Amino acid sequence: MARRRDISHEEIVKQFSLPERQSKIDTLLKQDGQAYCLCRSSDSSRFMIACDACEEWYHGDCIAISEKEAKLIKQYVCIRCHEEDPTLITRWKTKREDNYTDKEEHRSRKRKDRSENKIDKKKKKCGDCMGCYRTEDCGRCDVCTRKFKHSRQKERCKQRICVNYGGSHNRRKRRDSTSDNEPNTATHLMTDYPRQCYGPGCSNSARYGSKYCSDVCGIRLATNRICQVLPQRIQEWALSPCIAEEKNIKALDQVRKQQLEVRQILQELDKRHGELDLIIDRAKNASIVPNQETDNDDDTEISTYCITCGHEIHSKTAIKHMEKCFNKYESQATFGSIFKTKIEGNFCCKNTRSSPIYQSL
Repeated sequence: MARRRDISHEEIVKQFSLPERQSKIDTLLKQDGQAYCLCRSSDSSRFMIACDACEEWYHGDCIAISEKEAKLIKQYVCIRCHEEDPTLITRWKTKREDNYTDKEEHRSRKRKDRSENKIDKKKKKCGDCMGCYRTEDCGRCDVCTRKFKHSRQKERCKQRICVNYGGSHNRRKRRDSTSDNEPNTATHLMTDYPRQCYGPGCSNSARYGSKYCSDVCGIRLATNRICQVLPQRIQEWALSPCIAEEKNIKALDQVRKQQLEVRQILQELDKRHGELDLIIDRAKNASIVPNQETDNDDDTEISTYCITCGHEIHSKTAIKHMEKCFNKYESQATFGSIFKTKIEGNFCCKNTRSSPIYQSL
């Protein structure tokens, strides 16, 4: 067994030197002394893992992956392949729990979260309002009408919802007009003895369960408070920069610039329109000179030479003369060939005695 281990790849090649195994022999020779991993060593005795993208082998201790962790890897991608293509990532068979090292602790926290969610989902009731005392549905609200159409509707009638707890999730409570130091509940307003109205300059007694004798006093007090608070708020708002206002200013500047450009174009068009009107008026007021046209005709008489015969001819009759001259010289020309033309029909070829040429007639 020791001798077999000491045999090199070259000796194995010599023993199995067959043509059908030549490709495998070449692979064995290439693998002898091949470098792997980031450390570029040929040591394959340690634990190694291959990249599924480039098929390069890496040592587990060089890339900080143990053999136990490798069993959980579904697809491994090396750092080099991930940098070239960010979509390639290492995929795991199971989701690792980085936040919870102990499974029991993780399970206990999950149970605690579930119990808290169940407590929050329970309907809260104060037991004092009309919604808590009512035991039957009203049959007139939207929820009740939907219940008649859909029997599986699980919503509660709006008249049976607790005023203190049920409506707090759906809408915000209106803030009381009193100061922050005063309590939120209105139990101190429900007294048997008369109380002073909070309205400015009002000496009447307030209504039961209210701070004002009428709605007018409440509106008057709210108006006075707005007049006191609003100017300061407007001043603070004016001092702080507004991005929307800056954008609007830039847009207005751009519109003004476009308006100036359009005005310049309109002025240029008006100028050209005026010049055109002057030309039209000048043409209307101009007088016709009768002898000027004949003189121009005499001056514009041009003569040319025929390209066929070379005679001087007038420009007006040049085209007609050139056509006649070309047809004249073309009719006098003959064409010949040493071969007889093989054409059916009324076509004659004559062979001259002076030269062996066939001429068409």
